[in-house]
Amino acid sequence: MKFFNFHLMPYRHADLEAIQKNGSAWVTFSNSHYDPKLGAELYHEYLDQMEYADQLGFDGVCLNEHHQTAYGMMPIPGVLAGALARSVKRAQIAILGRALPLLNNPLMVAEEFAMLDNLTRGRFIAGFVRGIGAEYHAMGINPAESQARFAEAHDLITRAWTEPGPFSYTGKHYQFQYVNPWPRPYQHPHPPIWVPSQGSSSTIRWAAGLRYTYCQTLSPIATVKKFFDMYREEARKAGYEASRSQLAWSNCIYVAETDQRAMAEAKPHLEALMTRLLKMPMEMLLPPGYTNIEAMKRIKSTRAVGAKPQSVEDLVKAGLVIIGSPATVREKLAEYEELAGFGTTLTKTQFGTMPDDMVRANMQAIAQEIIPHFKDAA
Repeated sequence: MKFFNFHLMPYRHADLEAIQKNGSAWVTFSNSHYDPKLGAELYHEYLDQMEYADQLGFDGVCLNEHHQTAYGMMPIPGVLAGALARSVKRAQIAILGRALPLLNNPLMVAEEFAMLDNLTRGRFIAGFVRGIGAEYHAMGINPAESQARFAEAHDLITRAWTEPGPFSYTGKHYQFQYVNPWPRPYQHPHPPIWVPSQGSSSTIRWAAGLRYTYCQTLSPIATVKKFFDMYREEARKAGYEASRSQLAWSNCIYVAETDQRAMAEAKPHLEALMTRLLKMPMEMLLPPGYTNIEAMKRIKSTRAVGAKPQSVEDLVKAGLVIIGSPATVREKLAEYEELAGFGTTLTKTQFGTMPDDMVRANMQAIAQEIIPHFKDAA
């Protein structure tokens, strides 16, 4: 199994009560609550943590994209990936991922990602997403056009990476007389493409058909298994057997000396993530036109991101997160690996309001007590 350190880069100094009064940390939570001096320190703290993950032996580090939210300070993840491209010496760098429908010019991502692929000499992973519903409120994009814009942007980017230019492109949403980006990607034919999702059947079908790695967002492990089984079935329909390397599970892990200590230490920070930073009204999470009725029913039934919060104990029981002693974490992760059949864990070692000293202790414990067990088993 591969271990990637997945960072959300939250504004961990956020006023949690102010978020509660506002009703959400997204879009309508005033940026007057952001202190640039504290934020600047956080950027460096978080980049240092990702460099530390590389030093500890994590296989990769992950960034993502969100807009107008205290949940994460990465509206332009390529800036941070560029900062890491030379300091992270060994691990892969993944952006999971760029929200393609929000872009007026997808060729900017083709260029940006090709640059990152060159800077890392082929250690870059390109993640493409539609972006959650809140992004469409933040960016003023019609959510009903989300899927069409995503498909067109993806096709334009991959063609720009693989077809000699210049050539012209005429689509419904994007038109270019000249498509001829410099530089070209370092990897041939292009960086590996990973597709995170909350569990959209159309996204899973599309990703499996193109043999892209599918990444399941934070969900109960039974739900993760169901969506990974769906991917495997779609792969068979496409004429091949999906490998574990094509499936990645996003989770939170916290390790301490005992189960009791781990829970006591992690609980307030996980509660801040789940009950404040992730909180948003349903109309913001799923605006009209963003998804179909089938997907809305499934998301509602599986308590997707932004749904009614559960207790931390319930989250542990459901297998959304793993908290405990090294022995407990190894046991649970092995159980979930066998159940769902994934080959990569996208682990948030920092979550919510967790301070730097706790994060580093957690990362070190995972590197020393968890990762070797799964590397040896492989």
